[in-house]
Amino acid sequence: VQLQASGGGLVRPGDSLRLSCTASRRTTSNNGMGWFRQAPGKEREFVAAISWRGEIIYADSVKGRFTISRDNAKDTVYLQMSSLIPEDTAVYLCAVNRSPYGNRDSSTYRYWGRGTLVTVSS
Repeated sequence: VQLQASGGGLVRPGDSLRLSCTASRRTTSNNGMGWFRQAPGKEREFVAAISWRGEIIYADSVKGRFTISRDNAKDTVYLQMSSLIPEDTAVYLCAVNRSPYGNRDSSTYRYWGRGTLVTVSS
């Protein structure tokens, strides 16, 4: 399974972006999916995850600003990001979990996309 993330870019603080991640074939509708991010010089961190039936978890740092959703018919997961701050600058990666559920632990994910860069700067 290949995952293609898109939607990143350079935005100003307070702006919004929507990231998309599409799987290469229909294998993800029964799996949890997640978004992680990795800033320069920092470890990969959990952002949000969604189960096969729509149960959602968020990192505290993005709760209330980011929204994860999925469209199983399109094998796509989205991350709507609002009120962006410079600390959100990172490469955002999507991943498919081994189970039907989302998880904060990156080791539970089987497939990873290459990521899309989000830069928040004035």
